[in-house]
Amino acid sequence: MTAPIEEPSAVRRGVDRVIFGVTAAIALGFVVWGFLTPHSLGTVSDDALGWVMDTAGWAFVLMASLFVVFAIWLAASRYGNIPLGADDEKPEFKTVSWIAMMFSAGMGIGLMFWGVAEPLNFFAAPPPDTGTTPQSTEAMKTAMATTLFHWTLHPWAIYAVVGVAIAYGTFRKGRSQLISSAFRPLLGKRADGPVGKVIDMLAIFATLFGSAASLGLGALQIGAGLEANGWVGKAGQVSLVSIITVLTVAFILSAVSGVAKGIQWLSNINMVLAVFVFVVGPTVFILDLLPTALGTYVDDLPSMAARTQAGGDDKLATWLSSWTIFYWAWWISWTPFVGMFIARISRGRTIRQFITGVLLVPSVVSLIWFAIFGGTAIDVQRDSKDLVKAVDGVASVDSNTALFDMLNHFPLAGIMTVIVMVLVGIFFVSGADAASIVMGTLSERGSLEPSRPTVIFWGVLTGAVAAVMLLAGFADNPDDPGAALTSLQNITIVAALPFVFVMAAMCVALVKDLQADPMMRRAALGQTMVERAVISGVAEHGHGDLTLVAEEAPETARPNDQSDASGSRAAQDDRSGPTA
Repeated sequence: MTAPIEEPSAVRRGVDRVIFGVTAAIALGFVVWGFLTPHSLGTVSDDALGWVMDTAGWAFVLMASLFVVFAIWLAASRYGNIPLGADDEKPEFKTVSWIAMMFSAGMGIGLMFWGVAEPLNFFAAPPPDTGTTPQSTEAMKTAMATTLFHWTLHPWAIYAVVGVAIAYGTFRKGRSQLISSAFRPLLGKRADGPVGKVIDMLAIFATLFGSAASLGLGALQIGAGLEANGWVGKAGQVSLVSIITVLTVAFILSAVSGVAKGIQWLSNINMVLAVFVFVVGPTVFILDLLPTALGTYVDDLPSMAARTQAGGDDKLATWLSSWTIFYWAWWISWTPFVGMFIARISRGRTIRQFITGVLLVPSVVSLIWFAIFGGTAIDVQRDSKDLVKAVDGVASVDSNTALFDMLNHFPLAGIMTVIVMVLVGIFFVSGADAASIVMGTLSERGSLEPSRPTVIFWGVLTGAVAAVMLLAGFADNPDDPGAALTSLQNITIVAALPFVFVMAAMCVALVKDLQADPMMRRAALGQTMVERAVISGVAEHGHGDLTLVAEEAPETARPNDQSDASGSRAAQDDRSGPTA
């Protein structure tokens, strides 16, 4: 009654030839295809995106909101008291360190890229179904609410679902940190067979394309920074591929040197730019914007969560694929990596503590970040009118250069541009080094420390996939970085679709697991025993005052107690997962 339901089984180490061979072959084929005929890849990805939007766009919208509901229910339910480890285990990391590592790994590079660009885009051109006048006070509220919708509860609930499933299975049940291990309650031994291998393959593909999309965004923004400082005339295909090469080498070096030398110190360098903008920017307006943005987000949340193609025309469908559905796909593609990472650093916390921390802390930081950067950009646009350009008579924001354009209105613009480029590189390395380790872990049967050749292989391949995704966009529009961004978004959505359904099944498996948890079984047994004692007491002694008396069972009645307790600790001390 105190031990996990299962003990860790002996697991062979080394490369899983089936998982590694199939995923590597398909990924290499994708890279070769993209380099040889990028136009063909771009055409196929556009067609595939159209099919996904028409056929399965609802799945992204519906499941993202269901994951929020599921995570909140899990934390509030009786299952929230279950620890992610032994019953008496303490958290492995202090709360401050836990929060810093969790946030940095989740979405740092995205905040750098979209911190100005997204609110400014929605301020200049509100979502098509809102009927809001562009660049008005109402447009400002809608812009902040929509941005928070994409960056707060929904993405972190997606991460929490996978993270808690992996952490529970690893530290409470003694399983490996393979994604397939979370399906043992549903699949039994088949989780170690062909079905489990397919699940782990899908996790590798999701991580590969999600990481590549981030690398592509980082390359686009660094290229825009080089242009802003006048170091290059035009950051075209050659420049972007060179940037990707440098970043790829950087995160490979970080990955093979170990997390202690990578993420833990990199995660502390994440708010330097925000403090600068807050001080030199419209400080009072930013502070005023915090409650306004939060209130509008809460007020508009139901309508934003229900937004699908059924509510509009082709214009809304295009908007959804560029924004909401792209974000849900991007977050889902990062869940194997981020889920494994936050699981690894959350040992010893209860499910309630885990979900509360994962949902609320990064959401608050995102609120502050977008109030600072988005609020400052909107204030600058109101005064200067030069951050939003008219392209063919339509208000447009260059997402690649938006941050640098805003910084040009403040002191030390050249220095800040350099800092932005450095921070983008740091944010990417802090996430991608662990992502390459996670892909190595999935390729090597859940090995705690995958071999360096495997990690390097996935690191190089991530950079190659990022380059191919950008080149596919440049194929038809060689002078338009916006086309490269669209290509990143399209391919990410298509690659993430299968993992949506993997996550849905994971929720079912987790609930089944929790229902059989020793703590739940003890609680049910205790309730049953008390009910029987009361009924027996009333039947024998009447309805007068009753006193329940508990007596310790004789030693002969408890022959397995010590072995159970030690077995619990042994099972829960198995650390078969990625170091992060």
